[in-house]
Amino acid sequence: MASESEVADTNILSSANCGKPAILQCPKCMELKLPREGSAFCTQECFKSSWSSHKSVHLKVKLSSSHGMGAPVQQNSDSLGEDWLFCLKGGQARTPKIPHFDWTGTLHQYPISSKQIVPAHINKPDWADDGIPTVELNSDFQRIVEIKSPDLIERMRETCRIAREVLDATARIIQPGVTTDESDRFVHEATIAAGGYPSPLNYHFFSKSCCTSVNEVICHGIPDARKLEDGDIVNVDVTVYYKGVHGDLNETYFVGNVDEESRRLVKCTYECLEKAISIVKPGVRFREIGEIVNRHASMSGFSVVKSICGHGIGELFHCAPNIPHYGSILFVT
Repeated sequence: MASESEVADTNILSSANCGKPAILQCPKCMELKLPREGSAFCTQECFKSSWSSHKSVHLKVKLSSSHGMGAPVQQNSDSLGEDWLFCLKGGQARTPKIPHFDWTGTLHQYPISSKQIVPAHINKPDWADDGIPTVELNSDFQRIVEIKSPDLIERMRETCRIAREVLDATARIIQPGVTTDESDRFVHEATIAAGGYPSPLNYHFFSKSCCTSVNEVICHGIPDARKLEDGDIVNVDVTVYYKGVHGDLNETYFVGNVDEESRRLVKCTYECLEKAISIVKPGVRFREIGEIVNRHASMSGFSVVKSICGHGIGELFHCAPNIPHYGSILFVT
């Protein structure tokens, strides 16, 4: 709850949210000894309505202090975008060097544009406004596999068809010189035009409408201002929310002239997908899917990433079952 500033009577500021005269100040900002400008609000309701965006100010201060940046808050705010701060927050537990991350390849962070707007008439999931997928987090279907009804399956077919069309249309603009941010904008506009909502948008505060993973990025890359280069490979991950259900799919594309090793990698992953799909039927164990993927990747000279897995979809963006794409058996080539 916002607190009444001790000096508000002598120097009333404008609300950071609506511009009206403000006599309240964010208590966290007071604790962090931040300037009252930018942390003042006219009412408790005004403070609450701006909380989802205002709280990023506190994160910036914590990051600057915990990593010894030594830069003033305003300078830090200018140098680190909201999306990059989201990544930093999630990665702090993995390395003490963030934001001075030791990149494993040639890709580094590039500027990220602001979040795009969704028209009011589009049906939205619960995280569209506050960034928190409350229904998903509290659902029993995180641990229980839902048996879909015929109606739900039909809605999923329709939504997945839209997602496929959006992804195919986006693939046509991928070429050297195009930024992944442009691809994201195309996905956003195509999804809206079809009457859907781009599911990743504001999901846990993710501010893009799709994920674009270039070269060594495994998945969930954030679209940015980097221009695709001749020889890149890029995965575009699209999810559409339509008629109350999600359709989630992705594909990896060649950018210009790609070297033979990259072509072999993408070809192998596609073959793994085809082989996995071919065995899916009632009675097949989840682990068998991972084992057939693991076997083909290993025999082709590649390895499988074990830190992520497949997931169910439906009325929830992510739900049971989790499908590992690796097996318990080791294959030696």
